[in-house]
Amino acid sequence: MRRTLRVATLLLAPALLPAQSPLAADADRRAAAVEAKVVAWRRDLHEHPELSNREQRTGKLVADHLRALGIEVRHPVAHTGVVGVLRGAKPGPVVALRADMDALPVTEETNLPFKSTVKAQYAGQEVGVMHACGHDMHTAMLMGAAEVLAGMKAQLAGTVVFLFQPAEEGVPPGESGGAPQMIREQALDMPKADAIFGIHVFSDYPVGHVAYRERGLMASSDRFELVIRGRQTHGAMPWGGVDPIAASAQVINALQQVVSRQVDLTTTPAVVTVGTIRGGVRFNIIPDSVAMTGTIRVFDPKVREQVHAAVQQAAEGAARAAGAEASLTIARDGNPVTFNDPALTARMRPTLERVAGAGRAYVGRQTTTAEDFAHYQQRVPGLFLFLGATSEGTDPLTAPRNHSPRFSPDEAAMPVGTRLYVNLALDYLAGGTASTTRTTP
Repeated sequence: MRRTLRVATLLLAPALLPAQSPLAADADRRAAAVEAKVVAWRRDLHEHPELSNREQRTGKLVADHLRALGIEVRHPVAHTGVVGVLRGAKPGPVVALRADMDALPVTEETNLPFKSTVKAQYAGQEVGVMHACGHDMHTAMLMGAAEVLAGMKAQLAGTVVFLFQPAEEGVPPGESGGAPQMIREQALDMPKADAIFGIHVFSDYPVGHVAYRERGLMASSDRFELVIRGRQTHGAMPWGGVDPIAASAQVINALQQVVSRQVDLTTTPAVVTVGTIRGGVRFNIIPDSVAMTGTIRVFDPKVREQVHAAVQQAAEGAARAAGAEASLTIARDGNPVTFNDPALTARMRPTLERVAGAGRAYVGRQTTTAEDFAHYQQRVPGLFLFLGATSEGTDPLTAPRNHSPRFSPDEAAMPVGTRLYVNLALDYLAGGTASTTRTTP
């Protein structure tokens, strides 16, 4: 069951900016003028990536740029993040625009002239660092949008908040960060945002195409740790103990049946994946225990609880049948469903179609990836979009995907992304505010 909350948000049918309005035309001219800068920023960021909660250089670059534009700046926020506030000349609502800044522990395998050769420490080992998910593009596009909107300050009826967020990919063990930390440090409250927009370049769509979807766009993500305990013995005499490795194989099979046999996949997708398994130190010793970690992805809160309970039951039952014991921990610090507010999505659809062009903005499919942007959407109405980044003539199904060491999104997507940020803000502010309802999961 879904519930409704009273919130301050948009009129459902305000006068959106027409394609040829003077304000929209001015915005497009200004966006075209910063295209070269946006590309240059992106290439610089790509060549100098930084891991989650370590984005010192990136944060300083952004903060210096916003200050030079006359935008109010708070930095650092959530360790390395930046919050910029642009107050228009006229009163009005507050709209937030978000970009993420962190890179991944991935060694780049592209042939780009600005490819990353950066190394860093991650989880106790030296790793390559790469913007393998497009966050360099997001940051550069929002920097460009900030320059465009700052130049239009006299025409703005309201306030634009720019959120440059660290650690979207997850914080290092023992640290805090990401969207939850931005929220704790009042990124949405000083001033209080009425709505928030986010964009993510995505290899699943052709370059410049915009995919949106009301309600659940991306899945919730929960991490689990599972320990199978047996009794150590000689590998030549397995009857002398309890083999947790053999038991873990049965547990993994049982976990796969949670989704295939206990979830109605005709109504909502779900995924249970075991990502790591570790046990034993020598070929002829059956160990005492095996440790596994994995992820659970769903789109519905009730199904989320159902799957959690079924995973525990399946793991414990399969281990017990093999004479072993299972101990399951499901972390409750994962991302909720990336839930696009239906009223806000419907209201901004004309903006998406105008910016992307005829036939290039459409309802996208759900994806079992996850985003910590979802935490913002639990506080204010939000709309998260996919921006296609696979070059024309390349099948998105065969292109290197986000998180691949060969991920190479087409820079031709960036002018569309910059204009999206700008026009979403302008059209939102043009609508004014009113009291209405929004739907939450």
